[in-house]
Amino acid sequence: MKPTTRYGRLAWLTPWLYLAVPLALLVTFTYVPVGAMLSYSLTDWDGVSPDREFVGVDNYVALFTRPELFKVFVVSLYYLVASVVQIGVALYFAAVLTFRTRFRNLFKGILFFPYLVNGVAVAFVFLYFFRRGGTLDTVLGLFGVADGPFWLGDRDIVNISLSGVSVWRFAGLNFVLFLGAMQSIPQELHEAAELDGAGRWQVFRHIIAPGIRPVIGLSVILAVSGSLSVFEIPYIMTGGAGGSLTFVIQTVKLAFQFNKTGLASAAAVVLLALILLITWAQRRLVPDERRSAA
Repeated sequence: MKPTTRYGRLAWLTPWLYLAVPLALLVTFTYVPVGAMLSYSLTDWDGVSPDREFVGVDNYVALFTRPELFKVFVVSLYYLVASVVQIGVALYFAAVLTFRTRFRNLFKGILFFPYLVNGVAVAFVFLYFFRRGGTLDTVLGLFGVADGPFWLGDRDIVNISLSGVSVWRFAGLNFVLFLGAMQSIPQELHEAAELDGAGRWQVFRHIIAPGIRPVIGLSVILAVSGSLSVFEIPYIMTGGAGGSLTFVIQTVKLAFQFNKTGLASAAAVVLLALILLITWAQRRLVPDERRSAA
């Protein structure tokens, strides 16, 4: 009885022993940096000097009162529209490949491959793809279009070009998420619906779509947060020039080019708050069905 009693006293400690290392890493590399970022946002620190003067909420006031700092969110609208297209394309191909289709394993690999490619490599590939006399202009020339637009220099289409690259790269991720969710739906439901005379559209509308609603909600959250925090592709391809400056690129330039780390930290806090707010709103508007049922 004595070992059992001792084991019972220490049993509560076992889960914390397993969680100790992950929690330490989470606190060290997530919560401590976030706390530091919050403290920097209340100062005028330049990122180099050991002196930091407390300025309160002046950095936040500057963000919301200086249009040139906050209007870059307009660029995010291009990526938000592209995310809708991306989700639609991924949903379409996932639904098609859920049914018995020839060469569907080959198509799965083709669709997911762009997501596996490093973002820097993708940016350089499309940098040559969109340049004057590049691949796209060559293809258009075959159809009689002699002088194509300046894809990465024209302010009217540069963000369309860049957001199109995002669709090409990230559609594979949504495709895999949707396909995995669709394949988790019992096959018997498909077969029963087909025996009742339902076509593929009816099967998708009444069986597949309701079954993958939580995954669609997750994809929407990822799409919105991703459109607000776009950085890699436009930074490499244009550097934010020509009207392609995103909020994250602007934040990086504030911190490392203009030495305004305090203002950049405030911008990062605002971005984090927006993403958390959007996530909370999405969870409130589209509640988890399993939680509702409970």
